[in-house]
Amino acid sequence: MASFLADIKGTGTYLVKDINGPDTTRLLEMGITPGIAIEVMRRAPLGFPIEIKVRGYLLSLRESEAKCIEVQV
Repeated sequence: MASFLADIKGTGTYLVKDINGPDTTRLLEMGITPGIAIEVMRRAPLGFPIEIKVRGYLLSLRESEAKCIEVQV
């Protein structure tokens, strides 16, 4: 089952299936590519930004960026 990263609540590790949207280039430059595993580390109290771990480093994503990342749940 696939879902967008912005819609997932809580933490966990997910496999990136696809990236679509206006922030695609920026996300690819940050190392978020289809087929890579990302781990949701924590969320801000109101939901965003979210902190993820990808390729051994931590990133904070805005809601608009998280809506571009389709993950396998």
